[in-house]
Amino acid sequence: MTLGAHEAPVKCVEHAAAHGVVVSAGWDRALKLWDARQPGRASATARLPDKAYAMGLSEDRIVVGMAGRHVHVYDMRTMAAVEAAEAAPEQIRQSSLKYQTRCIRCFPDGRGYALASVEGRVAIEYFDDAPEVQAQKYAFKCHRRRDGDTDTVFPINAIAFNKTYGTFATGGCDGTVIMWDGAHKKKLAAYPEKGTSIASLAFSHDDALLASAVSYTHEAGLPTNSPPDQVFIREPSDEEVRPRAAVAQSG
Repeated sequence: MTLGAHEAPVKCVEHAAAHGVVVSAGWDRALKLWDARQPGRASATARLPDKAYAMGLSEDRIVVGMAGRHVHVYDMRTMAAVEAAEAAPEQIRQSSLKYQTRCIRCFPDGRGYALASVEGRVAIEYFDDAPEVQAQKYAFKCHRRRDGDTDTVFPINAIAFNKTYGTFATGGCDGTVIMWDGAHKKKLAAYPEKGTSIASLAFSHDDALLASAVSYTHEAGLPTNSPPDQVFIREPSDEEVRPRAAVAQSG
């Protein structure tokens, strides 16, 4: 079935299970919702200020990261209630990271999202605009390699949340996957390098398995002798994904 089309390359596609729609965003600066019961016509459309690079969904929200560090948050319930091409964002933001957005994934509890960029950094953001909530947001460095005085920075291509614990994995162009406890700002585990870029990550529905798609992503130009595309399946131990509470300081 062909649900519909964009006027330029489609960069992001997600399934919003709670609303029964497919969500797509592309380089035509359009965000569209598609209902499989009515193929060929978008059930809702929003115009974006720039090309879409990344998208994440919570139960009711869509977060789109674009060129120019634009970040827009949409409420799917509001989008479904207005005519096509008239949906307005719930929030208009700018990425707190300095360089191009590469990946966005929403928290399992729907309170916010993680945004990763080409500069080897991840930002933790919250939807609630209350000052006490915004004070909790932060960013951290990862997927970097130190060799003497040289610090090599790798783009982060993928983020996957463990729904059971709320911890998450990141995958970068350094070929590694790292597990994080965002609530306590701790690294939980790092998996061996796969030889080329981690292009995508996903936990299984029950969080028992973590799939890592390995594929050269052209970060160093045309490939010469890159490893073949592969998918690795890992069964993480509880120790690798369970949060570690902050240790209280005595005295």
